[in-house]
Order: sequence, then C-alpha cells, then structure tokens
Amino acid sequence: MDKLILRPAVPEDAAALLAIYAPYVTDTAVTYEYDVPTVAEFCSRIEGTLKRFPYLAAEKDGVILGYAYAGAFRTRAAYSRCAELSIYLSMDARRQGIGSALYKALEERLASMGYRNLYACIAWSETEDEYLSHDSVRFHTAMGFHHAGLFRGCAEKFGRLYDMVYMEKHI
Repeated sequence: MDKLILRPAVPEDAAALLAIYAPYVTDTAVTYEYDVPTVAEFCSRIEGTLKRFPYLAAEKDGVILGYAYAGAFRTRAAYSRCAELSIYLSMDARRQGIGSALYKALEERLASMGYRNLYACIAWSETEDEYLSHDSVRFHTAMGFHHAGLFRGCAEKFGRLYDMVYMEKHI
C-alpha cells in the first residue's frame, strides 16, 4: 500500500472532492449547505480559493481520501493575516490520521505565507444526533484550537436548529 500523499488540489480534482463532500451535504449537519453543488460549481470554488489560499488533497493508492483548504476569515484588509479553514474526509477515511496530516500541512503553508490566526466555523449541537456529532470540535481541540465563540440556533437543517461554534488557533 502506498503512503499518504499530500498535494495541492487542482480544479481537475473537483469531481473526486465533490464525491467526498456530497454526503456531508445530504446526510449531515456538518455543512449548512442544503443542495449538493455541481461539479462545475465545485471546480469554480477550487479555482477561486487557489487565487489566494492553499487547497490540499490527501491521496493514497491513487484515490483522494480528503481535502482541506483555507479561505478569508473576513474580507476587510485588517483581517488579511487571518484564515478560516475547512476540511472534509471520505466517510471511510476518518480516524486514520489523514485529517491531522492535512491540517498540519495547511497550517505550515499558511504560516509561511504570513498568516497568524486560524479559525474554524463548526456546526454544533449540545447533544449529538444522527446528523451531527462532536467529532469536529474534538478534532480541532486536538489540533490546538480553542473555543472562541458560539452562535445559538443560527442555522436550520433537517427541520432542526443548530448552533455554530468558532474555534481559533494562533500560529
């Protein structure tokens, strides 16, 4: 079995990355997006991100198992050293160290680009349910992020209200 390869994602990866993302849209409250984007829309998102931020794919045996990318925390110039991170793993690739490897590589790239503050916007509910666990908060805590804010009942999905947690890390 080949080792894990972390590489820059490219627009041509859109279909593979979308295949990873789609179950998060349709089956979870991890993302507050309701409709799965098209491959063309996803390709456009990748292209837009790559204009300013790193976008990484984790590949093993020629198969993309996950991806992580950074985006603007806020658009005003005063926030230019801050980035918001996102990560998605194939449902059968979780808890194998892939997410940690992606985030470490992403953090290294962002630090070399002069970023100082990293943020994660995470779907949250006080109690876990069939659509949302506390895994993302646990993951970010293990990666050195700490709680920075909570927005209660700000999103509705599957007929339920969910919160949003902000976590941050200073690098």
